[in-house]
Amino acid sequence: MTPPGPEGAPIRRTAAVLAALAALTVALLGAGVAQTGTGELRVPAAGTTSVLRVLVLVALAVHLGELAGGRMARAGPLPRRWSPAASLLGAAASAGLLLLFAAVSGLGLATVYGTREGRLLLIMANAFALAALCAASRRPALALVPLTGVVCAEALRAHPEAYTPAIGTALTVVHLTAASLWFGGLLYVLRTMRLRGGGRDVLVRYARTAAWVYAALVITGTCSTLRRLPLDVVLATAYGRVLLAKLALFGVVSLLALTARYRMLHGGDPRPPARIELGALAAIVVVSALLTVVPDPHWLTP
Repeated sequence: MTPPGPEGAPIRRTAAVLAALAALTVALLGAGVAQTGTGELRVPAAGTTSVLRVLVLVALAVHLGELAGGRMARAGPLPRRWSPAASLLGAAASAGLLLLFAAVSGLGLATVYGTREGRLLLIMANAFALAALCAASRRPALALVPLTGVVCAEALRAHPEAYTPAIGTALTVVHLTAASLWFGGLLYVLRTMRLRGGGRDVLVRYARTAAWVYAALVITGTCSTLRRLPLDVVLATAYGRVLLAKLALFGVVSLLALTARYRMLHGGDPRPPARIELGALAAIVVVSALLTVVPDPHWLTP
């Protein structure tokens, strides 16, 4: 157990650094490892793409979670806002993906801007930049508008298929929003509780919202999996293997969330399992980024 207060701070920082290095390693090497023995074509610059996508997802989660968490926190001291820096990071990562796409494809930027992928990445970069400006203004809630643009652009980018693209896009919009609220909201709530030296009421309000978020994730995740992944290629494709890893992590997160809720309802301290839950959610973010990079198994079937 990590000691509270200043004595535990170095331990927490060391753990955070080690976790960040582990996440970076998985993002850089995960796609290649998952494709071992599948016969699928290697994705150019898969590691760099995965890292940049992790940054995009983290930026979105931190900003959306802060907007939602601020409402849950209500009256009382609030932690320093991370949303301006998070959205600037998201803008930089989106721009990096755009430049990487141009480098890998061998096309000039003017040509890339005219492609579907290029336009969507440009929209995301500009929307994140606008969200950062809103977050730094006197009306930070206005950032919800450009962040909605980020979610929609990412959902459209993730579903280029010709069959029922509207359904896939809608499922991704709900799934990505729910995942961002779960991870980012929990991060903000734990920061608020640490600042206040308690704040159990904040966690209670978060838990009520998290129940609906969890249901949305299960439903949309199941529907998306059934649409995209033929059952006969689950173990034979990188997508299937990464998805199994994500499902395993989701099971761990579910148990941790139930443990935290049980402690909260029975007078115990819910923060230790909630902190571990946050770390497991961060791992899910990394794995989710890998899912957007590895080949789509739908194209393997007629």
